Amino acid sequence: MNDTTQFATFMLLLLAFWPSYNLVLALFVWWRPKPGPEDQGSKHPLEYWIIIPALNEERVVANTVRSALALDGARTPVQVVVVDDGSDDRTPHVLAQIEDHRLHVIRREPPNARKGKGEALNHAFQYVRDIAVSEGKTHRVVIGVIDGDGRGAPGMLSEITQYFAERSVGAVQCRVRIHNRGDLLAFLQDLEFSCVVDASQSLRDVVGTVGLGGNGQFVRLSTLMRLGDAPWSACLVEDLELGLRIHLDGQRIRYATRATITQQGLVDVKRLLRQRTRWGQGNLQCLSYVPKLLRARHITSIALIEFLQYLLTPWLVAPMTLVICALLGLNVYGQITQDDVFGLVAIGPEAWTSMLLWAGALVLPGLLWGLVHRLKHGDEPLWRALLVGLAYPGFLILGSVSTLRALFRYFTGRNMWAKTERLAEEPVLKAPKAA
Repeated sequence: MNDTTQFATFMLLLLAFWPSYNLVLALFVWWRPKPGPEDQGSKHPLEYWIIIPALNEERVVANTVRSALALDGARTPVQVVVVDDGSDDRTPHVLAQIEDHRLHVIRREPPNARKGKGEALNHAFQYVRDIAVSEGKTHRVVIGVIDGDGRGAPGMLSEITQYFAERSVGAVQCRVRIHNRGDLLAFLQDLEFSCVVDASQSLRDVVGTVGLGGNGQFVRLSTLMRLGDAPWSACLVEDLELGLRIHLDGQRIRYATRATITQQGLVDVKRLLRQRTRWGQGNLQCLSYVPKLLRARHITSIALIEFLQYLLTPWLVAPMTLVICALLGLNVYGQITQDDVFGLVAIGPEAWTSMLLWAGALVLPGLLWGLVHRLKHGDEPLWRALLVGLAYPGFLILGSVSTLRALFRYFTGRNMWAKTERLAEEPVLKAPKAA
């Protein structure tokens, strides 16, 4: 086998890997029995303090606060803490219009304000901790984080409470969906969160490597206290780092497949790139935890492989995307000029087979996830689900561009925190009064 044939065989295997990996991941969701906690009733009563970080959230914060207050129940009492992180819009005015004794508003003023989401969360954590310590309730309090545009599903706290019945569980991460998915770009983000990420997190739940997300994370107060006065760091993805710290501390994180948080999807490509660049840069910052994971004796080999996979994979996607785009361009050039480019391009009778392989490798994963979305959720017509599946490869290319931008920003020392902007929303009904 000459070098050209070896290279062609390698590229064929590379093309086959991507759709095969997605197929296995999708099938896992259907094959695996629905994961869930055993119903423990009221043996482990918990109190929930939901933190909502708010920086210029006038468009969405009222809906978010009312939705969070509505999660209150007889077995899952709720208090809501909004951290107004130096907003200079109408956020303070909007919050002042909500009269409820369960709502606590903390205003942070410059120069302490606007230093990132982690700083705001730590400020609220210390506020809740001091109250819980004074009342002797640190073992009963769970802190949840819901972003300024987040909406919790009714009854979700009952499922989360059941997970916390297991003392080894230090945190629970909820499933995330997008509620403005009428826009194609927002629908692509819903496909990503509710199908691809959902499947990945379900797999991680089996091997014990569930990661925390910025929206819909619930952590025991006692777990956070073990990590010091500032459990959330200045990392650009403070949620990922917190999850790694909890795992290294020997506690388990579970993934709740039914408890769902919805949030706004971005409908502007430029803003999406800025958001994903921040995520990618934060992921790169978390690579410093790899040596600690390698030294942790309580982490199994399978768990270690999975940790390394989701820390390192984003940095393999970008160069692989560039390679595939280059090879695709080479094929287009070869077909136009009928030049086999040293045997790398199939021309003549074999050209159609080559093009079908390329098309299948690029398009099939997205169509597969579109079908999964339709079968799993049933809230979008089949034609839309398949359409968003066809657009999925382009969405992945945007992610690769963000990763390249993140690398540039990281190595040039640009660590400024960029906030995600919100869209205006219609008001929701008022939250019910506490019992």
